[in-house]
Amino acid sequence: MKDHKDLDVWKVSVDLVLEVYNLTRNFPKEEMYGLTNQIRRCAVSIPSNISEGAARNTEKEFVQFLYIALGSASELETQLIIANKLNYATEIDQLFSDLTAVMKMLNGLIRHYKNKSGISKQGSETRDQGSGTSKE
Repeated sequence: MKDHKDLDVWKVSVDLVLEVYNLTRNFPKEEMYGLTNQIRRCAVSIPSNISEGAARNTEKEFVQFLYIALGSASELETQLIIANKLNYATEIDQLFSDLTAVMKMLNGLIRHYKNKSGISKQGSETRDQGSGTSKE
């Protein structure tokens, strides 16, 4: 398994965390333990799960943690939409663009390892009868 610090998706997601912290610094103080905290935790969860997965023994485990990171990214997207609707964050087009890039990178890495190992989303492999090709 590659060192997580060598993965572009990990690097970009760490930068995303910094963007999120800068954005939420300006949220209302009464949101410190609400939306601010939740958004920050989701953002931190993305590179954290990438690094934890990379430290695991198998590619199957790594893919599992990439899915968790992808889930955190989706959760972050929802929370940013809510923050935008509450007018806590209005200039977030670049942040959404960066988040979308992270999600695409995660999906690409998941696809790479699934194709390489024949891992399905559930972690099992099915074979097409007769052709011997993997199906998902």
